[in-house]
Amino acid sequence: MRKILFVLLGLLIFNTAFASNNVSFIYINGSNNNDEKMKNWYEEGVRKLHPVLRKKFTDDKEIKAYYSQNGGLNVKEEPIIFFWGDKSKNDLDFVKNRLDISKAISSTGAYIVRSLITQYMHDAVWVQKPHNMVPILEELNTYVKKEAAEERDVILYGYSAGTFVTYEYLLNKLRYINTHEMFKAFNMDEDFLSFVQDNPKKPTCISALSYNYAGIASVSETGEIIINQDKEKLKENYLKLDEITETACAPDKHLRGIVNFASPLVLFYSDIADSDWQLNYCTKIMTKYILENGIFWITVNFREDPLGFPTSKNLTVSEFADILNVELKNPSGVIYDDSSVWSRRLFAFAHTSYWSARNVFAKAVVKSFVDGYKFLYEQNRL
Repeated sequence: MRKILFVLLGLLIFNTAFASNNVSFIYINGSNNNDEKMKNWYEEGVRKLHPVLRKKFTDDKEIKAYYSQNGGLNVKEEPIIFFWGDKSKNDLDFVKNRLDISKAISSTGAYIVRSLITQYMHDAVWVQKPHNMVPILEELNTYVKKEAAEERDVILYGYSAGTFVTYEYLLNKLRYINTHEMFKAFNMDEDFLSFVQDNPKKPTCISALSYNYAGIASVSETGEIIINQDKEKLKENYLKLDEITETACAPDKHLRGIVNFASPLVLFYSDIADSDWQLNYCTKIMTKYILENGIFWITVNFREDPLGFPTSKNLTVSEFADILNVELKNPSGVIYDDSSVWSRRLFAFAHTSYWSARNVFAKAVVKSFVDGYKFLYEQNRL
């Protein structure tokens, strides 16, 4: 009886998680994919992976059981490849030029280490910088909007340093910010809070608030959220926020989830563990939004992958509520990590083997969907 109830619950949650039957997979590249050879390698890998992943996804019995009653689940046949590697090429060429200079004056060992650092780490550092990341997020948002305009939901697949892009997209583009609550949390005066309460706006995103758009607030390099101190200008800009939200934020209810793989995210974003980091206010309410709006955030790493870091310890819904110190209302989303997948590859090649071990990887992705829902909800609901 317990098993039957869980299956029914799972189907109900999947119903919440996917607003429409039409879904597109958008694949985002990682580091060291900035020349023509590596770009072709990445795109060829995606085209080999996508049909396998699409079939595993649509054939899964627990997903299929619900969608068979509604015409089936239609994953777009062609993969959508979002490629940002070429944007870092000029900067990387500059570093390589300096590397060539050092070859004549360095020991062989030091030169080899510098070469490896340049090859594997440059893009990961480059893409983190806000002036590089923001244009990438803007371009990615045009891809998501295009799919939404054609009545398709999207799932983002972030590979390696592409996981930085998926994370930043969630943080900056999801509409999880209630402006009245935000202004209250940052101790705005009562006069301004009354103005906001008298002129309520729809939930918005960090991008819409930024000086690139509404000019309401900015995020400093230290993670501090700085509110515009010109009160009259702030009020004027605030009144335009709903219109700006439609331009700047992800299309409402069309981002269904992200799958990160070969993920070094926590290595480069360890500051999310710092309780004094002010941007964690946004991380907290973003996580609440993900769980309450049927979005999933799944990480799948091969255990042999030296750059595949577990994102977090898996938590149940009640544990999330306790850690975030919030009440979760009718949660249906999932945050889940499986970094224990056997690829049967040597560790030196595991980071680039998600394409060659595509059957193993695709099976692990689908299994993580199912296991994630079970882990978060089974003991709390049944």
